[in-house]
Amino acid sequence: MVILGGGTVGMNACKIAVGMGANVTILDVNLKRLEEMDNMFGAHIQTLVSSDSNIERVLKDADLVIGSVLIPGGSTPKLFKKRYLPEMKDGAVFVDVAIDQGGCGESSHVTTHDDPVFIEDGVVHYCVGNMPGAVPRTSTIALTNATLRYGLQIAKGGLEEACKASKVISSGVNCYLGKLTNKNVAAAHGYEFTDLASLI
Repeated sequence: MVILGGGTVGMNACKIAVGMGANVTILDVNLKRLEEMDNMFGAHIQTLVSSDSNIERVLKDADLVIGSVLIPGGSTPKLFKKRYLPEMKDGAVFVDVAIDQGGCGESSHVTTHDDPVFIEDGVVHYCVGNMPGAVPRTSTIALTNATLRYGLQIAKGGLEEACKASKVISSGVNCYLGKLTNKNVAAAHGYEFTDLASLI
């Protein structure tokens, strides 16, 4: 199993895969994150710096590839190239968890829970938008457990005061007063970025 990206999704995919006895290789550009994962999983995983050559090399033997790359608010880089597909095993599976941000695969396009997979060059692609929608009650409970306190903070003091009091809340504001206040969103769409702190 190959995991592209060592963030929250990549970490959880790694835990499950290691628990099932899979041979796991995880790639990331963040050396500190790779070191943390090495310390956590030891000899159960292999960590590699994410580069085109490393990705191409490990995909040749992969049965399952999890694309879990995320640039918050921005377009996801296309790390899973179309040219890798003919080199992969017939019947290998690519799960593009990043599909909601455009996907990390050049061959990816959004699919639905009703028609979740397609095959290109012998590689099965699973690119369902809003994957947690398969378990709506459970995913809603998880989301509200993580976000309820921020909603209550906004309700109590108003958006402006909540942003001043919490970096987490202010980092979640993408636009305010007609200005784009998220740098990655602005860059992804070619618009001017305005720092939220200058507006509140």
